[in-house]
Amino acid sequence: MADLVDLVIEDDRWAALEMNALAERAAGAALIIADVASEYEICVMACDDARITELNGEFREKPTATNVLSWPAFELAPESEGGQPTPPPPAESLGDIAIAYETCEREADAMGITMQAHVLHLIVHGCLHLLGYDHETDKDATLMEELEVKALASMGVDNPY
Repeated sequence: MADLVDLVIEDDRWAALEMNALAERAAGAALIIADVASEYEICVMACDDARITELNGEFREKPTATNVLSWPAFELAPESEGGQPTPPPPAESLGDIAIAYETCEREADAMGITMQAHVLHLIVHGCLHLLGYDHETDKDATLMEELEVKALASMGVDNPY
């Protein structure tokens, strides 16, 4: 069986976290909880704050570091607030996710959780964005957070909210 995640490590600090295993677990849990078959590939780029700042500036016109960014391969957003996104069509890739080391580390420290738990959460979060979920409205945020909490619970991670 092919890997679900195509991992690109741009910052060597990620290797110490066994990032490939974390990314596979998180992406698999996100797809299961969203009731999507896992015959897709998701590219995860594990980078640093400098790189994610570049990407955030280029794609969102926000030249600041952030924890995670995602680029869906398909427009799957639901037609109504709080609705279910359109299922993805058969394809090889669902899209790309970038995650920044320093920001993740600072956030995990501030929340008093392990870096691994926070990374699992952020990759689940990014995967749900690839599947058309969002948090722009209260109804959409509630649905997305419920799915995140369920996916994290399936991996033994406490509710981050």
